[in-house]
Amino acid sequence: MTIRSRFAPSPTGYLHIGGARTALYAWAFARRYGGTFILRIEDTDVERSTPEAVQAILDGMQWLGLTPDEGPFYQMRRMARYKEAIDTMLAAGSAYHCYMSAAELDRLREAQRARGDKPRYDGTWRPEPGKILPPIPADVQPVVRFRNPEGGMVAWVDAVKGRIEIANMELDDLVIARADGTPTYNFCVCVDDWDMKITHVIRGDDHVNNTPRQINILQALGAEVPVYAHLSMILGDDGQKLSKRHGAVSVMEYPANGYVRDAVLNYLARLGWSHGDDEVFSMAQFCEWFDLDHITPSAAQFNTEKLNWLNQEYLKKMDGEALGAALAPFLLQAGLDVTHGPPVAKVAELLRDRAPTLVEMAAQAHYFYQRPMIDLALLAQHLVAPATPAIRSLAEQLKSISWSKADISVAIKAEVSQAGLKMPQLMMPLRVLLTGQTQTPGVDAVIDVLGRDEVIARLAANLP
Repeated sequence: MTIRSRFAPSPTGYLHIGGARTALYAWAFARRYGGTFILRIEDTDVERSTPEAVQAILDGMQWLGLTPDEGPFYQMRRMARYKEAIDTMLAAGSAYHCYMSAAELDRLREAQRARGDKPRYDGTWRPEPGKILPPIPADVQPVVRFRNPEGGMVAWVDAVKGRIEIANMELDDLVIARADGTPTYNFCVCVDDWDMKITHVIRGDDHVNNTPRQINILQALGAEVPVYAHLSMILGDDGQKLSKRHGAVSVMEYPANGYVRDAVLNYLARLGWSHGDDEVFSMAQFCEWFDLDHITPSAAQFNTEKLNWLNQEYLKKMDGEALGAALAPFLLQAGLDVTHGPPVAKVAELLRDRAPTLVEMAAQAHYFYQRPMIDLALLAQHLVAPATPAIRSLAEQLKSISWSKADISVAIKAEVSQAGLKMPQLMMPLRVLLTGQTQTPGVDAVIDVLGRDEVIARLAANLP
């Protein structure tokens, strides 16, 4: 069997974290087995589908690097094919015209609810041997309904949830074409999966209830039924349904918020799937390892702290120049002129151990590109009297020593010893004088990156 998987989002909003995980799993499954990954845009909901949402999906897929082998295909461009399939089913008797008006259907459902019954179409227009159908009304455009089997069960072995069975008596005759002729979602999905030879449908478990209907339609069409794998939902940090405050935002907000693609993909991979105790791995490794057997049937839980940790792990592994190139746009966005200051790569390498995202790294980098306003009260708190002449002496030494972190560290230690100070008594005021802050990387490293001229200028300007 040649594996063919698909990701089939509806363009009614952005590509969110749940959809991105579904796309990743379908893509990785095809890659694992040398198969084909297909992107299909299910845009038959004309009222809610928008070109902006289509573009948001395409942008998200491109940023994630989940390039389809085929597609994107658009359902609205396949209307003639759906009509052909509906006509075939009408001719075969597996579908029929229903002239029950919307008002009649509403009254039927109200009466069923009043009796405590499940609201459902009652088969008024379903043709049966010996049954006399009502006269066709002149003022009603018919819908087309699928003639669902009346007896037996619909059963399938879900690759994630195991065996699932639904009695056919629980399913009424589904509308597969509206009165205006447009096909409905469940029918289009079946024709698409059939035509595109989809072997494995990997999707969210909100589609479990659609599956028995789709299996019956596929069988009526004479099509192969694919393997279904329904992924459990993703919960927020607090165990509640994922919402914007948890991270259910557009995928494109992650790069905007300073997350790198490989970290997001790595995190998504672990949201409901595992490979032993492996936490940090490449997409090549993921594709080599991924299978449906190790997807958990229980809900996954989104954890922002875990994502931040993972993102920082990737920042730590990046080449210095690449990290600097990734950081530069965030510095510019923060209003910093990177042409006046140290090389961005050196700043990024110094800050990568302290910032989980590029946004936070940029926030910590301000003092490298803007001279800080010194809080005199803060400086007075840390600048003990013997430290002032020691810092002046250090400033003189910095004018002539070899410029390296190691030599700067030697000079600082010598001044501390000569002045009879403890290391923090010199380091803390020196840090405040140069950065305006009390929390930074090692002062010797900061001095090294700031550069000789800038350090001497700041000490001269800020030392009382």
